[in-house]
Parts: sequence; structure tokens; C-alpha cells
Amino acid sequence: MALSAIAGLLGVRPETIAAEPPPETTRLRLGKWPAICTGPQYVAEQLFQAEGFGDIQYVTRSGTRGAVSGAADWPLKSLAASEIDVVVTYGTDIIRQIDAGAPIVLLGGVHAGCYELFGGERVRAVRDLRGRKVAVPVFGFGHHVFLSMMTSHVGLDPKKDIEWVVQSPAESKNLLAEGKIDALMAFPPDAQELRTKKIGHVVVASAIDRPWSQYFCCMIAANGEFVRKHPMATKRAVRAILKAADVCATEPARAARLLVDREISQNYEYTFQAMKDLPYNRWRELDPTDAVRFWALRLHEAGMIKSGPNKIIAQGTDWRFFNALKKELKG
Repeated sequence: MALSAIAGLLGVRPETIAAEPPPETTRLRLGKWPAICTGPQYVAEQLFQAEGFGDIQYVTRSGTRGAVSGAADWPLKSLAASEIDVVVTYGTDIIRQIDAGAPIVLLGGVHAGCYELFGGERVRAVRDLRGRKVAVPVFGFGHHVFLSMMTSHVGLDPKKDIEWVVQSPAESKNLLAEGKIDALMAFPPDAQELRTKKIGHVVVASAIDRPWSQYFCCMIAANGEFVRKHPMATKRAVRAILKAADVCATEPARAARLLVDREISQNYEYTFQAMKDLPYNRWRELDPTDAVRFWALRLHEAGMIKSGPNKIIAQGTDWRFFNALKKELKG
């Protein structure tokens, strides 16, 4: 019932969709893992159906539909290997894959500001992380990459100046509460839980604080061959995801319930708060080219990619669908 209500909420306009050529394929494969900021790709299921996709598959690491599992890098590896067609995930991770030569194409942005840096008593600014213990769940992706960019941006060397502690998000929250680490990089819904329980304090909120708040964080990417062979399917998939981002912005309670029901998240209250905190309503105003340029410069600055932003933009982006849909979906 909730999924059916989404189509009515957005006004899917069947006459507009019918006027376009149908998708070249009715199968659409997306990755599934517990990252609620990427919620639009799950909230969009009914919208994918309205766009003509009769076979929608949410693929996990094991290659089966259903339970969430997998390592941090598997969605993009699966995307590059043509096991997944389209995905919403962190733009910085996509850029690193493009830099490594993966056949992945960035198609547009979804929202800014996933991450929040929480500190203990001795950390009031990013520069205070010098010589401190900072927890991340894994090296080389997401939390670690984002904080490495933040620290290098203020003149610290993330490889030498920080004592990294690799722990699960659950354990990291306990360690911060006990004063056994100095900071952690939080990700929805962990940031919402930390604020609710008054564990530590927010040092940087990338949805609010500049310069991070001015650029897309989560972005839409696709397998390059899928885009080449199926341009109409690509446009229709992107449209569904962008409409779903509008659902997350205008109906956060509905979106949160869907994410819990789909087992993307477990706690409804924290998920609902995350839906309200994340700026899903800004995808029309932010520029994806600016985002790629900014993140590529920060990644290069942190020693995490070799390519400059112009090469990444030239080889790994295709904004034609996103630009067309910004005009079509004026809101």
C-alpha cells in the first residue's frame, strides 16, 4: 500500500512516460546493502515499475535477492562486472573506481551530506584529530575516505597524524561513550543515535557545514555498457530514483517505513530522523560536475587517486539524462 501511494504522491504522469520509447530492457538490477542514505533506490521500486521495468532485482553480495550482506566494495565491483546495472552510493567511492579504470559512469546526484564527525572532549575541530584515536569501520571506503579528505584539507596527513581504529559502528559508539577513542565518523542512522543518546558532540556535519554541504555526496552510477546499450532504460531508471528522492524529502515517515520494511534499516525512529536530516530536496540545485571536480581534487590531495578532475569528468560522467530530468521534474 505504501509503494502504491508513492506513485499517487508524485503524480507519475503515465501519459508522459507513455510518450517516450519503452526501456530497451525490462530487467533492472540494483545493489542492496544497509545504507539508508541511499534510500531512493529502494523507495523507487513502484516507480521503476511505472517506468516499464517488470523484473526489478535487488542483488546482494551472494548474488541472491533478500538478506543484506557484503563488504564495502562489492556493489561497485559488481557494477563494473555487469552484475548490477545501476546503483546509488558514495560519489567518492565511484570516483576512485573510475580512476582505477572501472567501466562505470556517473549519471547524476541524489543528495549532499551523509557523514558527521563526532568527537570527545579533546576534539573540537578537525585539526584536533592530530595524534588522536579515530574509529572507522573499514579502510579505503566511505568513512575512512571522507575523513581522510577532511583531515588533508586542513593540513594533516591522514596516514601519519591519526591513529586509526577499525571497529564496527556499534563498537565505535561504545568506545566513544567510554572515552576510549577520541572521535568517529558517523553515518546514518548512527549519527542520529549518537545525538539522541548524547554521546560525544558533532564536530562537522557534512549536510550543513561548508564546503562539504555544497556538493553531492551520494550519486547515481551505472555500468558503462548498460548505459550504451540501454539509454532509454537508463533515463527511466534515473527518473525513478530522482522522484524517489523527492519522496524521501516530502514524505520522510513513508520513506523510513519502507526502508525498515525492506530491512535496509532496523530502527524506525532513527531512520525517520535521518530522512528528515538528509537534504534530498537539493538535487535540483547542486551541480554534479562541481561535485566530481571537488571530490576528485580532495581525493588527489589525500593521495587516493592519480587522475585529475578533468580526466575523471571526461571519462566517467554522462549528465545528459540528469540534465534533461532537472528540466522535466521541476518540482
